[in-house]
Amino acid sequence: MAALQTLVCVIAGVIFRLWLYRSFLPEWLSTRTEIVTPVTSWERAMEGISLKQSFISPYSGDLFHETPLMLRLLGFMSKFSQNSINLMFVAFDLVCAILLLKITKLFGGYLLVHQARSVKNYAPDVESLILRKEDLQTIQFFVTIAHAFNPYCIAACLARSTAIFDNMAILFTLYYLLKGDKIMCGCFLALSSYLTMYPLILLAPVAIYFYQRGNPSSESYTDHKALFSYTQISLITLAWLAAFLGVSAYLEESWQFLFSTYGFTLTVPDLTPNLGVFWYFFTNMFEHFRTFFICVFQINVIIYTVPLSIKLREHPVFLMYLLIFLIGIFKSYPSFADVGLFLCLLPLWKHVFSYMRNTFLVTCTFICSTVFAPILHHLWLYAGSANANFYYAVSLAFQLAEIFLVTDLLFAFLRREYDILHGKKHTTSDGSQGQVILD
Repeated sequence: MAALQTLVCVIAGVIFRLWLYRSFLPEWLSTRTEIVTPVTSWERAMEGISLKQSFISPYSGDLFHETPLMLRLLGFMSKFSQNSINLMFVAFDLVCAILLLKITKLFGGYLLVHQARSVKNYAPDVESLILRKEDLQTIQFFVTIAHAFNPYCIAACLARSTAIFDNMAILFTLYYLLKGDKIMCGCFLALSSYLTMYPLILLAPVAIYFYQRGNPSSESYTDHKALFSYTQISLITLAWLAAFLGVSAYLEESWQFLFSTYGFTLTVPDLTPNLGVFWYFFTNMFEHFRTFFICVFQINVIIYTVPLSIKLREHPVFLMYLLIFLIGIFKSYPSFADVGLFLCLLPLWKHVFSYMRNTFLVTCTFICSTVFAPILHHLWLYAGSANANFYYAVSLAFQLAEIFLVTDLLFAFLRREYDILHGKKHTTSDGSQGQVILD
């Protein structure tokens, strides 16, 4: 029955997207700065392809910022009719849905194996927190719902945002991680890093996971075996990444694309308004201080990797999810496509939802900021009855919702782990009821 419901949801999601393509929404959404960015815009991609067809390097100007391999793929897609291109994007979204289903199935097995390995350390009164196979069967249905009717995923698909390829590469990475395939996991991790650069930090949880998988009884993460395992998966990933870059340089006959892709992402020269915090801050920034604050802002993406890797070394899959979440928040050109990815994966942690405290606040903030963003953007740029502060306030509210959600999820996960190990009832030395505080 659950499998039938899942299939129905997937089919309904595909039909819903195809139906919406017949409306005015695709054209309108393709202009929305919350959905498409200078890096993921289909229109900019078509301009770059036109330059390439005119024997002009698309990387010679400040218009096209996709990688050379993506340029070839998009050029191939552009040869088809508009309806065919729409069908392709729906097909890519369907591939993401299938990957999510496979990831969910593998993740359920991973949770049960991890629980069986740790159950000897559990407190005696945590029977209600023990995961069972039937409890995990419903996760697949919720993940399907989270993708099929996710407004952020639907908007990215309708707008033909090229971020769908970035999300697909990350999902392939997670799939092959849970499957235990080092070569393919390293390949898709390198591909996702090649496309957007930021996912390279996911090498930390990937390395921890494969070491943990090969040494399930080991409690040390810094011995020579661990270092050898980390080095092995790092070399595999870097070799794939070097291959992608080498092929790109061969196709372009130069390394000029590096500055137009990764340099553009790092230096943030295009300050088109979006859901991030870069554009407003650097619009008002003196040029003398720009380099310093660019480094400060960009380091936010990677600075949390080390402390989270130390704290969550026993839970590399959850660590990987948190880093995917943080990339979507702190990258220089975020969009709804990034939000859609981590919301699709959120039901994987359904077993910790009961510990979350800010669900209502986060939900309301997401809804309000999503609705008000295009309204205030119109009032600012077209009606002239608002200013940039209004739109920036909505961007801050949206990022605040994301930060509340990720911190609440981290608290819920750690609190459940604490209860499993120490019991659900906590008393102080004098016998009174105790309170657990995340420090």
